[in-house]
Amino acid sequence: MAQTPRTVDVPSLVADAREGRSRAVARLISLVEDGHPALPEVMAALAPYGGHAHVIGLTGSPGVGKSTTTAALITAFRDAGRRVAVLAVDPSSPFSGGALLGDRIRMEQHATDPDVFIRSVASRGHLGGLSFATPQALRVLDAAGFDVVLVETVGVGQSEVEVAARADTTVVILAPGMGDGVQAAKAGILEIGDVFVVNKADRDGADETVRELRHMIQLGNREQSVGWRTPVVRTVASRGDGTPELVQALTAHRHWLGESGRLEARRRERARSEIEAIALAELRRRIGGADGLVSDALASSVSRGDTDVYAAAREVLGRVTGEGTRQ
Repeated sequence: MAQTPRTVDVPSLVADAREGRSRAVARLISLVEDGHPALPEVMAALAPYGGHAHVIGLTGSPGVGKSTTTAALITAFRDAGRRVAVLAVDPSSPFSGGALLGDRIRMEQHATDPDVFIRSVASRGHLGGLSFATPQALRVLDAAGFDVVLVETVGVGQSEVEVAARADTTVVILAPGMGDGVQAAKAGILEIGDVFVVNKADRDGADETVRELRHMIQLGNREQSVGWRTPVVRTVASRGDGTPELVQALTAHRHWLGESGRLEARRRERARSEIEAIALAELRRRIGGADGLVSDALASSVSRGDTDVYAAAREVLGRVTGEGTRQ
């Protein structure tokens, strides 16, 4: 027998999160991940407080130093007196569906700081590597008063493209000797990176990687089309080298977004895709869930060739919308 979800005191949780209490923030994100029935009430309560955090996405191939870079950025932003949250999107455990890597070991030095919140969320097999719950988790962190939210992705598949749709500023991290330079152009990463980082810049081949990147950016003519001069920053994140320059580039991009009007445009597109995702998820629930709108009889009719899949789909949609089937 399915368990009835526990009653949630949403106003108290939201008030506690607004006061900076990490347990309340963690609880709200858990409600998001679980798809709790109270989630619509949570989002309604948080809505007036959003729109202030600078959401920064960090992506790149495994091994380039995303977690180390994230840790270095936490230190830099905290030194500047800013509250920082991190969403580390990890591969899902095939057994529990939970985050496989857990909170990153390299970030543990910040675990006792009350103005730093770190949470690993599971991708749960979601195409692109970002958790389906990530957009709403970002809304929780924004409304909780964090100045900067860092989203670190799995860095595989289409995650590079997807993080760009969720972030105000997308940072693409590469490293010399990994073949990332040329692959960046092939994978379309040049189209979504607002700031490029060549990490482990003390290694052989770093100068070549930087030159290659700058050349590819010029060939892409992206600067002329969008008006933002894409920087390439050299770092050795494990030592903190180059981190001030990276923070400066991130801050400059945030200012440019506001002045050019692109910040509002990006956030509007994020809201549009989030609305569509929620609406489609609800339709899928109705079609394949308890309502049982795709009956065995209808599926059998298609499998026998008595009707076609489009006609069957129109019938299902008609039941969802209450409009009936249309010829």
